[in-house]
Amino acid sequence: MSTVLVIGASRGIGLEFVRQCREAGDAVIATARDDAGLARIEALGAKSLRIDVQDAKSISGLGWQLDGETIDVALFVAGVMSRGGATQAPSQDDFDRVIRTNVWGAMQAMVQVAPLVAEAKGKFVFISSRMGHIAGVESSYSWVYRASKSALNMAVASAQHDYPAATLVAMSPGWVRTDMGGAGAPLTVERSVASMREAIAGLSDAHRGQFLDYDGRRFDGW
Repeated sequence: MSTVLVIGASRGIGLEFVRQCREAGDAVIATARDDAGLARIEALGAKSLRIDVQDAKSISGLGWQLDGETIDVALFVAGVMSRGGATQAPSQDDFDRVIRTNVWGAMQAMVQVAPLVAEAKGKFVFISSRMGHIAGVESSYSWVYRASKSALNMAVASAQHDYPAATLVAMSPGWVRTDMGGAGAPLTVERSVASMREAIAGLSDAHRGQFLDYDGRRFDGW
């Protein structure tokens, strides 16, 4: 049995990770920022922690809440979307909200959780997006979101050097049928998470610092 930490599990991909990991017999610790999210986590038999990755005081307390835990697999799933393209400058509020959640929040969690993952010689996966793949960009749609995910990929690749005993990767979940992905997305949440879990199980030292698709294939370039 493994111990799995899911950061950002109130709904969608994060909650599905909780469900599938619990079904597989793993011990799961998962975070949400509100009562409804915490209740959904607890209903699946997981331990819940109240964490808001946008809030400095809240995210800074993650480490002490995990004190004494052995984390075999950690997943940073928390993220927010931003619409709009490069014909209009983003508002400061929108830019700050997206970058703070998708990049700053991940970096805050990284320095607290990665040592625990390294101690277990485990894996730390950061949910990114193929929209952050610079070599594959097709438009400026959601350019702030794209920039945030590219920055996240760099943060993961950089941090890998400080945690050599752990395997850190950024991973795209694919285009998934969630509130963020929309009803027209080709992947169900169940299929996306099942594929990612299979890919995560197959991670080796050779994958450290890489940006992978949900099926474990490496993206060419960044």
